[in-house]
Amino acid sequence: MTDSTLDVAAVQRRTVWVLSGGQVLGGLAFGATVSLGALLAARISGDDSLSGLATAALTLGSAALAVPLAALARRRGRRVSLAGGMLLALTGVGVVIVAAGLFSFPLLLAGFVLIGAGQAANLQSRFAATDLASVSTRGRDLSIVVWATTIGAVLGPNLVGPGEAIGAAIGMPALTGPYVFGIAAQIAAVLLYVIFMRPDPLLLADRIARQERLDRPTAVQRADRPFVARYAILAVSASHGVMVSVMAMTPVHLLHHGASLSIVGLTISIHVAGMFALSPVFGILADRVGRFATILLGQALLLAALVTAWLGAESTTAVTVALGLLGLGWSAATVAGSALLTEATAEPLRTRRQGRSDLTMSLVGAFGAIVAGLLLGWIGYGGLAVVAIGAVALVVGFTPVARVRAAGQGADASIAIPAVPGAAPAASAPAATSSADAAAPATSARISAAQSGDGQLDVPLVVEDVERNPRPPRAS
Repeated sequence: MTDSTLDVAAVQRRTVWVLSGGQVLGGLAFGATVSLGALLAARISGDDSLSGLATAALTLGSAALAVPLAALARRRGRRVSLAGGMLLALTGVGVVIVAAGLFSFPLLLAGFVLIGAGQAANLQSRFAATDLASVSTRGRDLSIVVWATTIGAVLGPNLVGPGEAIGAAIGMPALTGPYVFGIAAQIAAVLLYVIFMRPDPLLLADRIARQERLDRPTAVQRADRPFVARYAILAVSASHGVMVSVMAMTPVHLLHHGASLSIVGLTISIHVAGMFALSPVFGILADRVGRFATILLGQALLLAALVTAWLGAESTTAVTVALGLLGLGWSAATVAGSALLTEATAEPLRTRRQGRSDLTMSLVGAFGAIVAGLLLGWIGYGGLAVVAIGAVALVVGFTPVARVRAAGQGADASIAIPAVPGAAPAASAPAATSSADAAAPATSARISAAQSGDGQLDVPLVVEDVERNPRPPRAS
């Protein structure tokens, strides 16, 4: 045990960089998986209507592991949770390769379920970026981590050609060669999290909050706003369902219209670039013009994408444009919705509610992928786009109600913080800042702590000169 002084703002900056690096590597694996999943499912099952089950299995795996990984993060920290998710995904890639060699459709789906753990870890990364973030930069920090996925996710689909050449050279089953790049990327991501995510941001934020309650036992706590949190989950999940359902069917639709694998890869790359490349812009918008306004912007972009896909279903160019708009709409809604969920939830409930959000998001995506395969065979690609408009209408319809509730929830929505032994109970008031937000790092925020050899912080922790941010972001 050695005494050390940590600059919390510096820890947050390093955390964002580490998370961004992990997203680059995770995005590389995810991009290849999305491009090949539907094609592998159609080839091995022999039925195009089952092609959506690959994406469905991936999203179901992400859903099944979202809450356990969130619980693991609460107990052991983000470092263990993120690395564990990537290790499970790495195992899943191996299972998919074996399934392709054996031509086993059930085994293929089991592999994609395990790969979903990596997607759950990638989703959790955006919340990890908010653990030590200041109130007015929460959207920006979250969006930087989302943006970092662009590099790997855009590159991944374009490695299909080179990956197939490598796979053929070493005797891998057809359509599995690109997973060589994914395996290397996932191993690198695990090492990155294990080695460099020290101290753990969530454990550090918890200790700061605990010390804040010790130092200020009568401090008021931020009101919990469950209705607004549920709306945020709705906005994120519905937008994700629209994106997954249309995107998952696009490779099959394009191949049926004579497009090459290279064109399919380019289209998915443009879509993934739309998902991530402009996320910092949407993060800044969410901080400056409001979470609700940015969510509505996302719905407008999704609507434009669906109308374009409907009217231009027979045009490769129109479908490519639609996929780009689809990615942009998803990005705006996800960044703003995730930031809204975090600030609408009191600190003790955040990790649990974040896990439930990812669970709901993944379940809706899985349902959308399954239904999309059936709709593609029944009413075609254009019809699928028309059906998806209903989800956009649902989010838009609930937005005015959520805005009113966000403005109107007051003291009755406050929660009680568990008492610290020997301290008086904490008060509750609607206009207060939570202990986690109060301890959010400003430029000069520093803490002194006893640091163990593995990089984790042990109590006692003394908070020194933690500045408060006087300007909260707008909610609308």
